[in-house]
Amino acid sequence: MTDATDVTLHENPFRVRGGAEDALSQKPFVVKFPNPDAGQAYQEKILDANNQYMQALGTGLDNPYGPFISQRDWEVARWAKCQGPSSIAFTDLMKIDGVVEALGLSYKSSEELNRVIDMGLPGRPRFERHEIMVSDEVCDVYIHDVLACIQALFGDPAFSPYLVVTPERHFTSEERTTRVYHDMHTGRWWWSTQEAVELDKPGATIIPLIVSTDKTQLTLFRNKSAYPVYLTIGNIPKEIHRKPSSHAYVLLGYLPTTCLQHITNVSAQRRLLANLYHTCMGRIFSSIQTAGADGTFMTSSRGIVYCAHPLLACIVSDYPKHVLTTCVYSGECPTCPVGHDMLGEYNAEDGPALRDLAAAIEALDSFHDDPANFLRVCKDARIRPVYQPYWLDLPYSHINRSITPDVLHQLYQGIMKHLINWVVQACGAMEVDARCRHMPPNHNIRLFMKGISSLSRVSGEEHDYMCRILLGLVIDTQLLDGLSNARLLACVRALLDFLYLAQYPIHTDATLAVMDDTLQRFHDSKDIFCVLGIRESFNILKLHWACHYSTAIQLYGTTDNVNTQYTERLHIDFAKDAYAATNHKDEFSQMAIWLERREKLLRHAYHVKWCLDWSLAPPSSPTDIWQPPGLNLDCVLHLSKHPTVYGVSFEDLTAHYGASLFRTALARFVALANDPRLTAAQLEHRIWTVQIPFWKVAVWHRLKFLRTDPFTKITSTMDSVHARPESRDGHGLLVPGRFDVALINEDGNGDVTGIEGYRAARIRVIFSLPHNIRHILFEDPTYQVPQHLAYVEWYTRFDKLMPHHYLHKVSVERDAEGYCICSIVPVDRIRRSIHLFLRFGVHAPPEWTSSNVLDLCDTFFVNAFTDRHLYRILY
Repeated sequence: MTDATDVTLHENPFRVRGGAEDALSQKPFVVKFPNPDAGQAYQEKILDANNQYMQALGTGLDNPYGPFISQRDWEVARWAKCQGPSSIAFTDLMKIDGVVEALGLSYKSSEELNRVIDMGLPGRPRFERHEIMVSDEVCDVYIHDVLACIQALFGDPAFSPYLVVTPERHFTSEERTTRVYHDMHTGRWWWSTQEAVELDKPGATIIPLIVSTDKTQLTLFRNKSAYPVYLTIGNIPKEIHRKPSSHAYVLLGYLPTTCLQHITNVSAQRRLLANLYHTCMGRIFSSIQTAGADGTFMTSSRGIVYCAHPLLACIVSDYPKHVLTTCVYSGECPTCPVGHDMLGEYNAEDGPALRDLAAAIEALDSFHDDPANFLRVCKDARIRPVYQPYWLDLPYSHINRSITPDVLHQLYQGIMKHLINWVVQACGAMEVDARCRHMPPNHNIRLFMKGISSLSRVSGEEHDYMCRILLGLVIDTQLLDGLSNARLLACVRALLDFLYLAQYPIHTDATLAVMDDTLQRFHDSKDIFCVLGIRESFNILKLHWACHYSTAIQLYGTTDNVNTQYTERLHIDFAKDAYAATNHKDEFSQMAIWLERREKLLRHAYHVKWCLDWSLAPPSSPTDIWQPPGLNLDCVLHLSKHPTVYGVSFEDLTAHYGASLFRTALARFVALANDPRLTAAQLEHRIWTVQIPFWKVAVWHRLKFLRTDPFTKITSTMDSVHARPESRDGHGLLVPGRFDVALINEDGNGDVTGIEGYRAARIRVIFSLPHNIRHILFEDPTYQVPQHLAYVEWYTRFDKLMPHHYLHKVSVERDAEGYCICSIVPVDRIRRSIHLFLRFGVHAPPEWTSSNVLDLCDTFFVNAFTDRHLYRILY
């Protein structure tokens, strides 16, 4: 039995991304905001932030560590408070006879060190403790002055070179037909809000507030939790504020974590918890109402004064907090008024409407006019009965529009989690797990050697790794009743495309159209899950919210501006570490004090660095030289200074590395280097005349690709290629050999993106020629001999994309006698590693293992989803 509807799938061909993506790496045409007064400087102070801090300290450049007496005194203090042991352990260390004197410290205990930090280092205003009475229960909330926190971020000297104060429109060309979106200032929200504010307050500088809140567990037992609220500003580029190490987020406060369990009526309990949340948030943002409307003077780190208007822009949280914030009913979309039974529908031509905020506010305001019917009026308006939502009086805000995409919870822990479960049910748990175990290794791939069907409490990171191999689990799979898997492949490919496109760090109107098209392709084929009996409907809220991604990106920039994955990491710094530093009694007051001291030390560390490097020029702004935000495809090839093995004989290369034609390939490489004009017939004759006057080469087992962050200058390993034989570990256990597949720039003419000029090849040996014989091998003394070479086995050239899954099909290229076609290429021709899916057939062969599938399998499909870098390259 076959599925008759599958024949129509070719009529909706896959939209090739090449034409849409060409503009992403090009410098955009920038249109400034037309009013030159927007974001204007009102005056300049004499002292910048660094000199003001030095003045508050009362020290000079003669002692940059003050109030600490020496460099050692300062570094021990920073270690003790940021990385060291507990306060008691540190005090006990200081009590050891001679320690304080030998180190030359100005404090003898943790209490004395705390006193130096509290009295000697300037800092932000302290946390304020507020008590809120809720049904005979007193709830504590700890609050930072929000305006002081905004000033701290806006005036931080570390962010000064990168601060953005006015919106811009970016286009792909001077024709201004296609918009470009990346950082928040390139979105439509900032531009339109600037226009609205300029009508009332000319010369305004908008400070977009990005607020994130989420509960987190502090302990595995005793059910201790914290409810932190974080803040950053959209003036700081996303490449900075999304990195926890840049300290671009501040803690606004801790909300009460009570569940009001003494209230037995569930409805009343929910209403009280919602009102408690909004009351606490209202106290935090109370000063924003006046400052946002009228403006408040804020000073940058360079001493420039602006009339700042802090405005609520984005709410970054998961769905329960979205419901709590917007006061909508659970199960409904917090952004648009679509009914619950219509969540599974999608029409790309009719964009989603926005909820009627005026009607919601009218219902909420009815409490003052008719409190007796307040509950009924809110119910009719499909709004939770909250007495005073904290956003009600915030200027220029639309709370339903402020809900932003959440890649972690909506995509990885939502849509993709559902899709993985559907695939397991459709293909069978045993078959899926067997295919997981047979996947070949790769730097960017996690091997699930026990399968994925039985995993529980799966994290977002694990779902990410599952998505990288998910399409390979479906290829060639057999469905029930002989159904074709074409629509299943189309669904999986479409959602994976949407997942990766949604995470692009820079978008244009064209790439957003491609992203919407992938969502449409899923909805066109999703009924396969109904046919298989896996789903009855698709009224899934997280799947519905995917239709809002394009609009949100156009408003606020790309999704990496607002991702809960970044703020989840902040729980460690602002909640878990702070709790671990307390005695677990009245912990939040201790946590607040610990965080205040930590912030003072971090600020003082920057001051010390500035004092020591005060003569250095500040870093240039990223706008001086165009760098596509987060889109840097450049990486540096790196090999260790010394080889892994200094001398490997040609016989060992054949026996242990699988390089059976190494001598012939080397002779061919030398012959072509001496005379590139040789024909194929002449070359085959010439290689027999090439003399190889050595029999060993130095070999490297790993090739790395390094990327340096343009802002932090931190270098990390983006990719790597392994070419090592089997060996034994320290316990005597056998470690299988690993020879990875890489993308080779065959003739050196390949472009930055696209497959033109590239081929897949398996790296068998990475080696270098002996220096003392190079002049013997190569006749031309001006020939630049490559420092490192690689012996590779070629796969067939990339052909057209296969139907349904749209992957490139390759196989090992062999000659007429069945031998692999091999070559030696310069290592700098290796672009990066690639991962291959296997053509399993109906069932995964039991003799295949992860370490031998590249030798036993004949046909492969190039995996385009190993990481977002390769996804951009390979189309």
